Amino acid sequence: MACTERTAPEVLLHDAHAVLFDFDGPVTDLFGRKSTAPVAAEIKRKVLGIWGHLDPDVEACDDSHGILRRLSDMYGRPAATPWDPRALKEAEAIVTEAEHVAVRTAVPAPHVERLVEALSHCGRRLVIVSNNADGPVREFLDKWRLHFDFVVGRDPQRLDLMKPHPASVKRALERLGGPAPERAFLIGDQLTDLQAAHAAGIRFLGYTQSEERAELLRVKRANWVVKSHEPLIEAAEFLVRSN
Repeated sequence: MACTERTAPEVLLHDAHAVLFDFDGPVTDLFGRKSTAPVAAEIKRKVLGIWGHLDPDVEACDDSHGILRRLSDMYGRPAATPWDPRALKEAEAIVTEAEHVAVRTAVPAPHVERLVEALSHCGRRLVIVSNNADGPVREFLDKWRLHFDFVVGRDPQRLDLMKPHPASVKRALERLGGPAPERAFLIGDQLTDLQAAHAAGIRFLGYTQSEERAELLRVKRANWVVKSHEPLIEAAEFLVRSN
């Protein structure tokens, strides 16, 4: 059967043993409409005080996760005096604290509670694979009683392994028992999610209300892109009725 916008979620779910979710976007809009530029600015002040220098790409970054990746890259480059690793630890702690604050007021994405329930009912294992710290993610899931099998958050010791690196996706697959690529897919809203999924060899379902980002994800070979969780909910509920 040829895949259409209607049948695509059914095709994805039919073979899937597990569904991996990015956290910020598909599960909750963690920071809402607020920019993370103040978090990035605090990190720059802290790291500058330790290292005494920031590379131009770090100076220009106003995103909390983006700056962690750039600092990790900077740390890995040769320098006359070795970079003090304390700067990365301090930077990661600042982002983690900002995430803990954000989850206090964050709410579930539209229909995600029903989606989690529907996927559980049709026997799919559910995992969070996120560039967010695992502590704030678990705090949010506990607060809203969203059941996931486990959470793979960023490794504070290996910021270089944040998505788009596939390490977190591969760790999730290993903990799931190593399902074949066609037995899992990742739901995400960012190009970095898609890149991590492709690098790990699994399929990708884009989730975004932005037409511009949806088109980008399609161009970059997302398997499907949706603007709502409802099509996947309908597919999961159909599978339950069919069994």
